[in-house]
Amino acid sequence: MPEFAFSLGEWSQRYLGASPAVLERLAWSVLAWILYFALRLIVSAVAHRRVDDLSKKYLFVKTINYILGFAVVIVTMVIWFGNLVGWAAYLGILSAGLAIALQDPVTNLAGWIFITIRKPFAVGDRIQIEGHRGDVIDMRLFQFTLVEIGNWVSADQSTGRIIHIPNGWVFKHSTANYTSGFNFIWNELPVTITFESNWKKAKQILTDIVTKHSVLQSDAAQEQVRQAARKYLIYFRHLSPIVWTSVADIGVTLTVRYICEPRKRRSTETAIWEEVLTAFASADDIDFAYPTTRFYNNVAEGKTGARASAEGS
Repeated sequence: MPEFAFSLGEWSQRYLGASPAVLERLAWSVLAWILYFALRLIVSAVAHRRVDDLSKKYLFVKTINYILGFAVVIVTMVIWFGNLVGWAAYLGILSAGLAIALQDPVTNLAGWIFITIRKPFAVGDRIQIEGHRGDVIDMRLFQFTLVEIGNWVSADQSTGRIIHIPNGWVFKHSTANYTSGFNFIWNELPVTITFESNWKKAKQILTDIVTKHSVLQSDAAQEQVRQAARKYLIYFRHLSPIVWTSVADIGVTLTVRYICEPRKRRSTETAIWEEVLTAFASADDIDFAYPTTRFYNNVAEGKTGARASAEGS
């Protein structure tokens, strides 16, 4: 052993009570952690240069960092405790006690494992869980983070708030994913016109407008829909836009139903409504209905076969 190392070992044993064996383990531990941080920097640099997609870059760096973290913890334990078999039983007893005392953190850790393996959602997906809706921007061991949408803001637009949700919620609450697998949602716009309007003409106008704005006009979108239907056994009889007819107390309701991308619901609604307003304004036989009070004289206005008798009036 070099004289410097011998002197350092003798000094530490005399003044710190640390034996040369402890110093050696400490040195190996420091080296292991230096290597860990160096590898993290290398992985981050490689991902920054080689991976352009932000979501893939984030997932790659996160996964490698977790693997390196677990590895350095195991290496440190081996350095200090030797063979893993010796302290495996101790860890088993300790973990059983911690599982009872720290139930929520353990549940959240199990939730992280479930999310990582089963992948009900990933970073970048738009989800809803227990009344909270938003885009997933981060996933950690005990919680995941959303950029909130909706709430006081209409049409699934962002509120700007950041919501941190425990991973354990995936076991307690249903999770709706807007973008994974079937990357489209159905949207409906009710348009109500008066009973006197030419509802057949209005229905044709709405059909032409919504067909133009449907994502199914794209061949790529149609292929995505077919693939999702095969993967998840999703069955829709009609994937093309459609206009449903019903009667309300103030007029005839024509409900426009079409497929759109989750993040483009408001923009497609705006485009459709602007064209509807323009088209109906130029049609003199179509008028929007709204709640009004009207006096109806059945004798004078009713149909011949359904008109009340004028006798006694």
